[in-house]
Amino acid sequence: MKFVAYYRVSTQEQGRSGLGLDAQERAVTQHVRAKRGEIIASFTEVESGKKAERPQLALAMELASDTGAVLLIAKLDRLARSVHFISTLLLDPKLEI
Repeated sequence: MKFVAYYRVSTQEQGRSGLGLDAQERAVTQHVRAKRGEIIASFTEVESGKKAERPQLALAMELASDTGAVLLIAKLDRLARSVHFISTLLLDPKLEI
């Protein structure tokens, strides 16, 4: 099974220091190992969970769709804090959930 990993940290400081990122990477790696899969690419965004514009997420979703890989995130709150944002993603015809 192929996976595309998406990581998000909220602040520039978290992005520079790696705070939160290490835990996300560990969770994703453990899941991929349990599934005997492989991560074909990973994308990291340093952005507030409230903002809708996520260029790295768009790239991750596109690659997952093009390759038939599963888009994998460590926790739902790393994808977004907004139910509206998440529900909009669910309507994307290229995204299988």
